[in-house]
Amino acid sequence: MLSYYCYLLLLLCFTTLCLAEDPYVYFDWTVSYITASPLGVKQQVIGINGQFPGPILNVTTNWNVVVNVKNDLDEPMLLTWNGVQQRKDTWQDGVSGTNCPIPAGWNWTYEFQVKDQIGSFFYFPSLSLQRAAGGYGGITINNRNVIPLPFATPDGDITLFISDWFIKSHKELRKEIETGVGLGVPDGILINGLGPYHYINAVVSGGIAYQTVNVEPGKTYRLRVHNVGVSTSLNFRIQSHNLLLVETEGSYTVQQNYTSLDIHVGQSYSFLVTMDQNASSDYYIVASPRFVNSSDLSKLVGVSVLHYSNSQGPASGPLPDPPMESDTFFSMSQARSIRWNVSAGAARPNPQGSFKYGEITVTDVFVLHNRPAELIEGKWRTTLSGISYLAPSTPLKLAEQFNIPGIFKLDFPNKMMNRQAKVDTSVINGTYKAFVEIIFQNNDTTVQSYHLDGYAFFVVGMDYGLWTENSRSTYNKWDGVARCTTQVFPGAWTAILVFLDNPGIWNLRAQNLDSWYLGQETYVSVVNPENSELPVPANTIFCGALSPLQKDQARRVNFSSAPLLTKTMKLIFIGFVISLLGGFMR
Repeated sequence: MLSYYCYLLLLLCFTTLCLAEDPYVYFDWTVSYITASPLGVKQQVIGINGQFPGPILNVTTNWNVVVNVKNDLDEPMLLTWNGVQQRKDTWQDGVSGTNCPIPAGWNWTYEFQVKDQIGSFFYFPSLSLQRAAGGYGGITINNRNVIPLPFATPDGDITLFISDWFIKSHKELRKEIETGVGLGVPDGILINGLGPYHYINAVVSGGIAYQTVNVEPGKTYRLRVHNVGVSTSLNFRIQSHNLLLVETEGSYTVQQNYTSLDIHVGQSYSFLVTMDQNASSDYYIVASPRFVNSSDLSKLVGVSVLHYSNSQGPASGPLPDPPMESDTFFSMSQARSIRWNVSAGAARPNPQGSFKYGEITVTDVFVLHNRPAELIEGKWRTTLSGISYLAPSTPLKLAEQFNIPGIFKLDFPNKMMNRQAKVDTSVINGTYKAFVEIIFQNNDTTVQSYHLDGYAFFVVGMDYGLWTENSRSTYNKWDGVARCTTQVFPGAWTAILVFLDNPGIWNLRAQNLDSWYLGQETYVSVVNPENSELPVPANTIFCGALSPLQKDQARRVNFSSAPLLTKTMKLIFIGFVISLLGGFMR
C-alpha cells in the first residue's frame, strides 16, 4: 500500500509540473535569398520561409520560444531578437560576441523564454550588414490574462515595418562603407517591404506594389511600428488620423496623441488609431526621411494606403505635411515628451513605477563619445570613446566560459582618453547589480541610435551641446521611459540609467548599420558571483580557438508541426493519468 501512495504522489507531482510549465511554441524557419522588386527593380532580398518581411512571433509573457533556423544564404548568419532580454541566457542573443555564426547550409535552434516582458520588438540578421537586405520580422509579446491592458482591448493588431532601402545589395554596400564612400542617400522608403503608393506621377512610377491596410469604420486598432532600416530616421503619420502612443519597446507610456512621430533606426512604438473618419476616400500612411541631405526628399517618401471597408474612392491629393526640416528642436522636444506610465502594470501586476529608478544611487558612469568614420591603421572605422571594436573569431561568451585568455580585455574606459583612436576588443567591466549612468555624446553629423541587449534602460535626459555634470540637473528622475534603443542627435547628448541585474555579456551598439559595421560597438560583461546563468547549450556551435570541439552538423529537426500544449491536450493527459491509476489499483 505504501508503494501505491508513493507512486500516486510521484505521478501527481509529475502531472502538476507538466501542466504548470509555461507553454512552448515552435517555429521552423529557412533563411534564404528570394527575388523581390520593392522599388520596381528586381533584386535579391533576404526572406524567411519565402516571406519578406519575415513571420511575426506572436507570444505571451513567459512563454518559451523554440526557433529552428536553417541558413540557406551563401554566407554565415545569426538572428538577434532586438529587445528580448534573454534573462540569464546570453547564449541565445544571436550576436558575434555571444554566438558563433551559423555557417551556410547549417541550422541552429534558438530556445529562449520571453521572461517578464510585454510589448513590441523585432528580430533581424545581425552580421555583415545583412539587415540591409531584409531578414527582419516582428515580435509581439502579449500581456498575460491576469494583467489588464492600460487601455481598452483593440479591435485588431497591425504590424508595420518602415525602412530606408537601397537597390544595391548588402554586399555592395559593405564594400562602399569599407572604402569610405559611405551609404549615400537611400533609393526609397519601404513599408512592410513594399514601395510607395502611386500618389503622384512625377514622383512615383506606376506598377510598384504597395501596402494596403484594411480596416473597419469606428474600430480601434493597435499599430506596432518598427524602424528596421539601415541608417535613416523616419517620420510616421496617417492622413487625418491621430496616433495615440501607448507603448514603446516593452514599456507602457503616458497616453498622448501625436499627428506624427519621428521613429529612429531600431526603435519600436505602439499606437492606438481609431477609424473615425467619414471614408470619403482612402487615407495615406506615410513614412518620410528626417535629417537626410537631399535636394529632392519627395522621391524618398514611403506611402501606403489605409482602406476603410466603406471607402468611397482611392486616396488622393497632397500627402500630410511632415515636420519642418529646419526646426532642429522639434524631434528632440517630441522625444522628451514620451514618458513612462508609472501606474500601469506590464509583465507583472505591480505598477511599472514601483521601480523608483530616480532614488537609486549611481555606482558607475560611462561617457561614450562617437566620431564620424575615420582611417585607423589604414582602414575606415568608427569608434566609441576612441576604440573601434574588433570582433574576435572566438565569441566573447565562449572565451569566458572556457577560460581562453587573450580574446578580449575588460578595460573599456569610462571617459574619452587622450590618445589616438585604435582598433581593439575592449569590453566594459560591469558589476552585477550596479546602477550605471551612460551618456552618449554624438560628435557625428547624423542622428545615431544606440541599443543595449539584455536590458531596458531609462532615458533620463537629452540636449544639444556637450554633456557636463551640471546636465544632471535636467534629468527626469520619475517617469523617463524604459526602453532598449535611444536616439542621440548630432551635436547633442543622451543620458540613460540601467540596473545591471542580468548576468551575461551584452552587446552595446550603434543601430545605424554603417556605424555598427565599422566598429561602433562594445560589450558589457556582467558576472554574478553566484553563477546564476543558464549553462552553455548542448547544440552550441564552436569556432575560432574552440573549433576542435565542433562536431559534425547534427540532423535537422523539423518543429513546424509540433503542437502547443493546449487545454484539450491537458484534459487528455489527465485522463491518461487517471487510467494509469485505475490500472495500478486493479
